[in-house]
Amino acid sequence: MNAKKLKKGCIIALILYVILAIMFYVIGGQQLQYRTVKTDMLNPSMVIGEITKENVFEQSLKMEGDILTELSLMGATYQRENTGTLSLEIVDLDGQILAKRDIKVDTLKDNEVFHVPFYDGINIPENRFVLRISAPEATEGNAVTLYAGNTVSTSRYEVSAPISIDDKIKLNGQPQEYMLCVDIISSQELLFGQYYWYGALAILLILVVFCIYLYRKNQNKMHSRILNVFIVMERYQYLIKQLVARDFKTKYKRSVLGIFWSFLNPLLTMLVQYVIFSTIFKSDIPNFAVYLLIGIVCYSFFSEATTMALGAIVSNATLITKVYVPKYIYPLTRVMSSAINFLLAMIPLGIVLVITRTPIKPAILLLPFAVICLFMLCLGIGMFLASSMVFFRDTQFLWGVVSMLWMYATPIFYPETIIADEIMPIYKCNPLYHVVRFIRIIIIDGVSPEPKAYVLCLITCIIPLLIGAFVFKKSQDKFILNL
Repeated sequence: MNAKKLKKGCIIALILYVILAIMFYVIGGQQLQYRTVKTDMLNPSMVIGEITKENVFEQSLKMEGDILTELSLMGATYQRENTGTLSLEIVDLDGQILAKRDIKVDTLKDNEVFHVPFYDGINIPENRFVLRISAPEATEGNAVTLYAGNTVSTSRYEVSAPISIDDKIKLNGQPQEYMLCVDIISSQELLFGQYYWYGALAILLILVVFCIYLYRKNQNKMHSRILNVFIVMERYQYLIKQLVARDFKTKYKRSVLGIFWSFLNPLLTMLVQYVIFSTIFKSDIPNFAVYLLIGIVCYSFFSEATTMALGAIVSNATLITKVYVPKYIYPLTRVMSSAINFLLAMIPLGIVLVITRTPIKPAILLLPFAVICLFMLCLGIGMFLASSMVFFRDTQFLWGVVSMLWMYATPIFYPETIIADEIMPIYKCNPLYHVVRFIRIIIIDGVSPEPKAYVLCLITCIIPLLIGAFVFKKSQDKFILNL
C-alpha cells in the first residue's frame, strides 16, 4: 500500500476521532453523565382523606439515585372545584427542609397523575427523605386528596406489598395502614461521565500506537490482516463499485417506478400497519407513526441485506471460478447495495417526522452509530448465510421462516412493555432490538441513550459479525468444490 496514502489516512482518522469524541460528549449531555432511575408507585386503591389545614401527612420515601428530579402523585378532587394551595415539602432525615413546592389546587384534575419537577435537582443524603403534605388554606368540603395503596402488580397478578412501620404514611404523626402512591424519578452519577475524557484519551493513544504499527508493517512489507483489508479495498474499489451498482440496478430492473419504490415500500407498509394497530388493536404508543416506521425501516434493511447476501456466492459462481477476487467482497457488496435502499428509506421517515411535528434535535447526529452497528449485524449474518447456502441449498427456505420469527421477536409494531419479565433477558439477546431501541430514543425522545445502550448495541452486533467472518473464512476454500 502507498505509504503516503496510509500516513494521510491515519492522520485523518485521528483528527476525525478527536472531533467525534468532542461532539459525542456535547450531544450526549446529561444522559452520559447521569442515569435516570424511576421507582413505580403502588396500585392506587384508596384515598388518604381530605388534606385540610388540620391534617399534615408525612410519607417516608427511598430513592435509588442520588439526586431527586421529579415526583408524580395521583390526586382526586372529589369531583368539585376546590381552591387554595397544596404544599409539598422535601425534608431530610434531620428535619431540614430541602425544597418546597406550592401547587394551586384548581389546576389538579380528578383521578389523574400530576408531576412535581425539581429542575435543579435535590441532593438527598442517604437517598432517603420525607415528603410532607399540607394545605394551610383548605377546609372540609374545599380540599383535595391523594391516592394510596398497599399492592403492586406483577406480570399476571396483583400482590400485597410489604410495608414496614417506617414506610407507612403518617397522619398528624400517626401511622396508617397504607403507603402513598408516588413515582420517584432520580438521577445517579455515572462513572462513564466522570472518566469520559480519561477513556477518550486512552483510546486516542491506542489509535496512535495502532497507526504507527500499521505504518511500520507497511514499510517493512510484513503481513497484517487489517492492513490486507485496506489493500483489498483500495485494489478492488472499482469492482466493488460495479457490483454494488449492479445489485442496486437489478432490483428495480424493468420496474415502472424504479427507485421510487425505496420511498413507497416503507410508507405503504407503515400505512397498512398503522391503520391496523391504531384502530383495530388500539395501540396507545405515543407518536405511533414514527415509532412504527423506524421499526419497519430497520427490519426491512436487515431482511433485504441478509436475503441478498445469502445468495452472494452461489449467484456469482461463474465469476468466482474464473477470476480471483477475495470472496468476502460478494456478500459485502450485497449489504452495501441494501444500505443504499436503507438511506433512501430514511427520507420518508424524515417526511413523517415533519408531518407528525416530531422535534428534530441534535441527538439525531448519533444516528450513524446505530446504522454502522446495523450494517455490521447484517454483514455478519449475511456472510454466515452465504457460506451455508453453498453447502446446504435449503438455507434460503429456512431463512425465510427464521427472518419472519425474527420480525415478531423485534418490537416493530408493539411496545416492549408487553413482554413478560421472565423472558425479557432472552428477548434482549436480539441485536435488532437494541438497534431499533437506540434509534427510537435519539429520534422520538431527542436524547442520547444511556452509555449501556451503546455497549449493548456494539457487542450484540459485533459478535454476529465475528462469527460470520470466522465461518466464512474457514469454509471459503471449499466453495469452488460445491458451486
